[in-house]
Amino acid sequence: MALGTAEIRGLLDSYPSRPTVAAVGSHSAIDIADGAVSEGFPSLVLAQAGRETTYARYFRTLRAADGTRRRGCVDEVWTYPKFADLALPPEQERLRSRGALLVPNRALSSYLPLTVLEDELRVPLVGSRALLRIEERSERENYYTLLERAGVRAPRRVKDPSAIDGLVMVKLPHAQRRLERGFFTAASEAEYRAKSEALIARGTVDPLDLKAARIEEYVLGPVFNFNFFFSPLAERSEGLELLGVDERRESDLDGLVRLPAPQQLSLPEASRIPQYTVVGHGTLTVRESTLEEVFALGEKFVDESRRTAPPGIVGPFCLQTCLDRDGRPSVFDVAARIGGGTNVHLSLGHPYGNALWRTPMSSGRRVALEIRRALEEGRLSEIVT
Repeated sequence: MALGTAEIRGLLDSYPSRPTVAAVGSHSAIDIADGAVSEGFPSLVLAQAGRETTYARYFRTLRAADGTRRRGCVDEVWTYPKFADLALPPEQERLRSRGALLVPNRALSSYLPLTVLEDELRVPLVGSRALLRIEERSERENYYTLLERAGVRAPRRVKDPSAIDGLVMVKLPHAQRRLERGFFTAASEAEYRAKSEALIARGTVDPLDLKAARIEEYVLGPVFNFNFFFSPLAERSEGLELLGVDERRESDLDGLVRLPAPQQLSLPEASRIPQYTVVGHGTLTVRESTLEEVFALGEKFVDESRRTAPPGIVGPFCLQTCLDRDGRPSVFDVAARIGGGTNVHLSLGHPYGNALWRTPMSSGRRVALEIRRALEEGRLSEIVT
């Protein structure tokens, strides 16, 4: 049975006046921890054994004799044999006893089964528990269906390989590294067949995944990941904020496109089909004439999420968008939680968030600011699910 919001909110009755902000140790955990300590909260990172050194050593908080932080932002690290162990009942009790408010990032929804997140994890999430499932493209109700109902432009879906009539992107998970991508492009059915056979032979693509893959038109243009924040504590007209924009660095795609065409063609056949593994991010702004439409995308997404899965989106979310030659945005991916690229703005803040809040405002700090405001107004229950 899915956990009810009332049940989760009831857990807050036993929480301390100064809760701990927690995150799974991957993706944007440093941003979340940095934001927490910037707003005066203890930070906790939940790490897997063998992957804890970044947090437990290099970003661990060091304090002066009077207790003030003089270096680092990770106050505490808990280590588990595997990430999924944080959902074991004793560990959930331990988190609640520490007053942990868990900020979901992609690692949380990747390493914990969605059914566990929805039905068993009795720890308050600062974010949208019910919307994490829409990120799975194999689900009948996913972000594409939400975008369609919201009237948000997305790349046109191609029903099957025989209908390919131009350049398309084939979206499916990597066969071996399930959290990574086995994406590839094709411009014809013949190219689709040839590439899929090569990728299956290489072990990048699983035939079963290929049957369920989404094929969609390839929108030619630059990619902008718009990092939004929605506050249920504000008046609806003031609830949506655009904090900043990032772009992805993908391996080995980025290395391949830096080569002149003759050098690309001189590569071995297996190296000509790029991988799309995200290995880093950069920061961007968008020309201001585009901002009106960007905000309209965010507003439509917020409104539809509130109709689809009340209370809808809470806190940070990211619309991954491509702008075509006419400057029209198409949303090709959605993160219904803090995006994976927000570390590019930690401490310094996002350009648009800084302009709005008149102080360095990263996504992590904006989450912590929302927690602080909710505590001051006695409304913490309104920002957790």
